[in-house]
Amino acid sequence: MTPHVQTVAQTQTPAPALMESLPSSDGPAAMIDRVARIARSDLAPLVHDIDLKGVYPESVMRALGAAGAYAHHAPMTGVGSFDLETAIRAMSTVGEQCLSTAFCVWCQDALAWYVANSANDTLKATLGPKLLTGEALGGTGLSNPMKTLFGIEKLRLKGERVAGGFSVTGMLPWVSNLGEDHHFGMIFSLPGEGDRMVMAVTDCAGDGVRIVANDEFVALDGTRTFAVQLRNAFIPDSAVLADPIDDYIPRIRAGFILLQAGMAFGLIRNCIDLMDQAGASLGHVNCFLPDQPGDFREQLDAFETEVYALCRTPFETSTDYFVRVVKARLAAGDASVAAAHNAMLHCGARGYVKRGAAQRRLREAYFVAIVTPATKQLRKMLADLGAA
Repeated sequence: MTPHVQTVAQTQTPAPALMESLPSSDGPAAMIDRVARIARSDLAPLVHDIDLKGVYPESVMRALGAAGAYAHHAPMTGVGSFDLETAIRAMSTVGEQCLSTAFCVWCQDALAWYVANSANDTLKATLGPKLLTGEALGGTGLSNPMKTLFGIEKLRLKGERVAGGFSVTGMLPWVSNLGEDHHFGMIFSLPGEGDRMVMAVTDCAGDGVRIVANDEFVALDGTRTFAVQLRNAFIPDSAVLADPIDDYIPRIRAGFILLQAGMAFGLIRNCIDLMDQAGASLGHVNCFLPDQPGDFREQLDAFETEVYALCRTPFETSTDYFVRVVKARLAAGDASVAAAHNAMLHCGARGYVKRGAAQRRLREAYFVAIVTPATKQLRKMLADLGAA
């Protein structure tokens, strides 16, 4: 599940701080510093409009790409490494200010991850570099397929072979980080060919592709989330990521899940800060609450250690490794809700006002627990893997 945004999502005129140079070779630390500056100076002032008005921070998303936030985990030309840790650190830096924007960063990272891990050299040479710099933006489109692969839903898209590609029909109910000039990943079956599954990248402006507004949600409305309708949409062979997907999905699934930790880490870190800030004036009474900032600080340190260890071998296919990935993702969702809940308790009434940070973080935290793969799906996956 992903949230909805207004049909006409607002954008902002880029401020001077957004005019970052293209990613350079000065290393991850310098990139994280650039991302932090953008998050503080350009994203932070938009947070309330993003949360309350559904503003989509497109200029920030493009600036983050120009600063190198999307460029470290998805090498497109054979140069560079699949550095998931740096991508997660950049995402978490954004998430300290705004989970809507951090989620859009995850969508962007996931789409780049798909392309970089495909055998499609055309996409790697054309769309791929644009995704890394933020020139092209897009979403993941795998909420329904991820549920399908684990026996929760039926696949919603069906295709048939036509000259030069495929014709695809169906509807995806929730796809985020979209716009008329954006792209998204998708998986469709070929009923006439034994329900073989194919994964491809789709252009939102393509013939037969239509994005449609959905219901509003309590948080993350600023993510341009739409239903996508495909009616005999033509998907050229040049846009195919994998056909069939059997060997491809095991290659991308750990990275797909691990990258989501960036949302959780940033939100938890900010919730700890909120608890610390509240303690400056309310410490004499907050000390009676059973969960303290130090408890979450220790948890966060442990989560980061485990996730970054898993990031070093994202293509490992053993069951034991994947169980660790699923457990880490489950813990991140649970900890996000717990940290935001306690930030609310520590802040008290000052966090309960409409523009209060604590109540916003609490609403956002539930998203970490319900975005695909959601808490209940993760628990089902562990049960299926014999690790519940």
